[in-house]
Parts: sequence; C-alpha cells; structure tokens
Amino acid sequence: MSEYKAMVLSCIDPRFQSKVFSYLKNKKLIGKYSSFTIAGAGIGVTHNKFKKWHSTFWDNLNTSIKLHKITKLIVINHTDCGAAKIANKEKKFNLAIENKMHKESFKRIQIKLKKKHPKLQVKFKILSI
Repeated sequence: MSEYKAMVLSCIDPRFQSKVFSYLKNKKLIGKYSSFTIAGAGIGVTHNKFKKWHSTFWDNLNTSIKLHKITKLIVINHTDCGAAKIANKEKKFNLAIENKMHKESFKRIQIKLKKKHPKLQVKFKILSI
C-alpha cells in the first residue's frame, strides 16, 4: 500500500480532470492521495448555496485522516466554475467576482481547519480551464 500524504478536494467539471491529474503528477502525488470531488470544490463545501454538502466533505476529511493518516489537504478550484456562477447572487459575473469567491472559499476552509485539524497542512490552488 502506498504511503498516503494528502487529500485532494477538486471539482467535478470534466474539463478539469486532466489538469488536476497533471498538477498532482508534477507534485509526485499519484497514488498518494485520497480524492474528494464535488461541484465547485472549495466553493461547493463552503458556500451557503450548497450547505447540505458541507458536512459530507468534513466527514470525509475526518475519515481520510483516520484511514490514510493524511497530513495535508490540497484544495484545487478552477476558473470558469459553474458552481461559482450558480452561487453568485449578482446579475453580473466576471473573473474578478469569481476569484473573490474562490479566495473566500479558501479562507473559510482555512478557518475551519484551524479549529478542527490545526496540524493539517493546507494548500490552495486555482487552475485555469
């Protein structure tokens, strides 16, 4: 069995899968991470629009820590995110608004991690589609 190092939170978008794989391959993490894939990645597990999903993510993270002894959470969001568009309450939507939403999701995850798993390292990334 491989030594697990991380849990990766990423988005379900089919356009995004090869980019996530390439990113993780470059980090030499293939075979060394648990995966949690949900619409919007960080936005999906923090925004009130998707509130029913939040506890599923945190329960899964707790399980990954117990089963795989992970030491790091890697959150990979992406541009042109459909979940960000759904969650956005403004009529207009552009890259600046989207980036603000991604960064806010990262901030919310960071705050919750400090309370629940203060020793867990975290890395945030936004990849372009």
